Amino acid sequence: MLVKRLFYIIVFLVPAFFTAVGQDNFYERLADSTLVLIKQQVQYDPSYFRIPYPNGDVPANKGVCTDVIIRAYRKLGIDLQKKVHEDMKANFDKYPKAWRMKTTDTNIDHRRVPNLMTFFSRHGTVKKKSSDIKDYVPGDIVCWDLGRGIKHIGIVVNKKSIDGQRYLIVHNIGRGQVLEDCLFAFSIIGHYQYK
Repeated sequence: MLVKRLFYIIVFLVPAFFTAVGQDNFYERLADSTLVLIKQQVQYDPSYFRIPYPNGDVPANKGVCTDVIIRAYRKLGIDLQKKVHEDMKANFDKYPKAWRMKTTDTNIDHRRVPNLMTFFSRHGTVKKKSSDIKDYVPGDIVCWDLGRGIKHIGIVVNKKSIDGQRYLIVHNIGRGQVLEDCLFAFSIIGHYQYK
């Protein structure tokens, strides 16, 4: 009898428990991989870098907001440099022309917020932009307009604000890859999930 109960617990309840708490959830794993990034010392550096392709990255101690997204996804085996490049190459007319580029550039295309927004809109889930904190969950990607044409991007993680109301964001807005309570600090212009 005891063996049957243990068998039931191990086979049915333990997997259900881990799924219920999100251990097997892609977006929870993405949020966890993003939190690891705040342990790295990264200087904000928007310089153009020549990087390998695929799986290229700027120097580990440098980066911008988009590098947070790229590095978090890469920890889960997803190379946004390659994915964005392939989509841009096949659908160049669908992507912004703000940089007057006539062709793709594997060094920089995936490191531009408008390009990531286009990619996530085309291949991910576009979620509503709202002021309701319940609409933003770990693993969500949020984009903001900082004014003067500057766009910004970050990932919602599974840590909450001091008042317990909002999930926090990992981003790089100039002080490195940091964890902050800034979900509604700027005007939200994009809200996505992608896996």
